[in-house]
Amino acid sequence: MPQNVIVPKISVLTFCFNEENNIKKHIENVSFADEIIFMDSESTDQTVAIAKELGATVIKQNNTDKIQQQKIAINQAKNDWILLLNLDEYLSPELKNEILTKVSDHKNNELYYIKQTLFFFKKKIKHGEFNNKKRIFLFDKKRYSYSGDEKRKSNISFFKSNVLKNRIDSYSYKSFDEYNYKLSLLSKKEALELYDKNMKPNFYHFLLKPFFNFINQYFIKFGFLDGKEGYILAYINSFAVLKRYLILWLTHNKME
Repeated sequence: MPQNVIVPKISVLTFCFNEENNIKKHIENVSFADEIIFMDSESTDQTVAIAKELGATVIKQNNTDKIQQQKIAINQAKNDWILLLNLDEYLSPELKNEILTKVSDHKNNELYYIKQTLFFFKKKIKHGEFNNKKRIFLFDKKRYSYSGDEKRKSNISFFKSNVLKNRIDSYSYKSFDEYNYKLSLLSKKEALELYDKNMKPNFYHFLLKPFFNFINQYFIKFGFLDGKEGYILAYINSFAVLKRYLILWLTHNKME
């Protein structure tokens, strides 16, 4: 970037829990930001102490609603530009430069989306539905009111100019058990949301929807090209769909 360009200040927001072995690496990776905020879920190790020692701000997470906690942190952030990250994500030098270039442009958009490159069992996943997923990544809180609903586009038209060219590397899932556990939590959350809408599952939800989910991920979106890792991802994601409706059925029938 040109030396005479004034770069607006950026605040990075990240959730953390018992990450004493990874917190320093994460802080070093986002050291280009002017403020680093961790929303800590009551860590019992040295995560909080290390974060504070390295100059980060720590907000104790006292709200089980993750979206609400993010909104609280956004309001407390000193800067207008907010960068939302997961602790297991890595920003390449090219992505960092793109971020700084975007926020420095006087014609910048009010928010930007990003695609992720998923690493599963340390293998780079090149196919499947994960390859094209986008999420809100960077935004100006003065112009955009963050809702946490990634499927909602607010009043903004979705153009390619809203999607960053560089992808972010995600190392969130290091094992089958870890990935399956996180999917189970998501299945329960989605089931309770459907229950609140008084939706009742049927034959289609229990049998056909999980089957079509597998076909879509493994064959239509070429997940099979990622080998056994592609099969595992398609299988456990399809099972998570089944689990979502099973939990919904149990909830309707007042069963655990």
